[in-house]
Amino acid sequence: MATETFSTRFQDLDSWPSLDILSAFYEGQLSAVAAVRSSLPAIAAAAEEAVARLRRGGRLVYVGAGTSGRIGVQDGTELPPTFNWPDDKLVYLIAGGEGALLKAVENAEDSVEQGIAGIKDSQVGPNDVVIGVAASGRTPFTIAALEEAKARGAQTIGISNNAGAPILDVCSHPILADTGEEVVAGSTRMKAGTAQKIILNLLSTLIMVRLGRVYRGLMVHMRATNAKLRRRSEIMVSQITGCDDATAIAALRQADGDMKLASLIALGINSTDAQAALARSDGNLREALADFSDIRG
Repeated sequence: MATETFSTRFQDLDSWPSLDILSAFYEGQLSAVAAVRSSLPAIAAAAEEAVARLRRGGRLVYVGAGTSGRIGVQDGTELPPTFNWPDDKLVYLIAGGEGALLKAVENAEDSVEQGIAGIKDSQVGPNDVVIGVAASGRTPFTIAALEEAKARGAQTIGISNNAGAPILDVCSHPILADTGEEVVAGSTRMKAGTAQKIILNLLSTLIMVRLGRVYRGLMVHMRATNAKLRRRSEIMVSQITGCDDATAIAALRQADGDMKLASLIALGINSTDAQAALARSDGNLREALADFSDIRG
């Protein structure tokens, strides 16, 4: 496995000046970013299929062990506040259980039985999107979970940092970021982990865009849970419609904080018609606005 390879270039790393060590780490991070480039078509294909399943009521299921599992949890937990993705549409299967998020659990990643059980207990089905992340691409827990999920008809996405890894063969959408050897041999929290985080960021954000939760680069579906975000909501409604602050505030109040609905109301569309337009467009504000092109001028 390339991620486990010892590099003679860094064999005296611990004797280098601190700035030289940091420069080596930094170069590694840049190469991790570059490694993701070739995986963009695979990410796009995975997202397109995921959108179709999620629109049928499916869930995003993150599977992983150790660093990979924690990165998956980080990606998923950011979706509800950013895009108002429902909490009950997220599942996390971490080798060793939730406790493994804070403290390593010995041998947990080797348990095929736990991987299978996690998928069964979560009642994964055809509408679900299961994302397995493993730097080595050989983690038994993650591979077993993906195999079980695939057998149940779910979409399976496998993310790995090693070409030819088993995880890429057992899933319907393999995504490879070949980050190669680590500066600190085997420390996949570095280059491999950075690439994984980028891939998950790209994948989940593209899914949210395709689900109509972004309009003109704005987070029009976010949860405004504090004063800063409520003010951001007001600004976004003004940006979308060209209205003044007072109109935006009133529209948001009438729409109970729903920015899409508030934007239509701020344009002078009554709430009933606005809600109907959003329902017809499956929540896509751009499509809903097209129904009222005469009002928009």
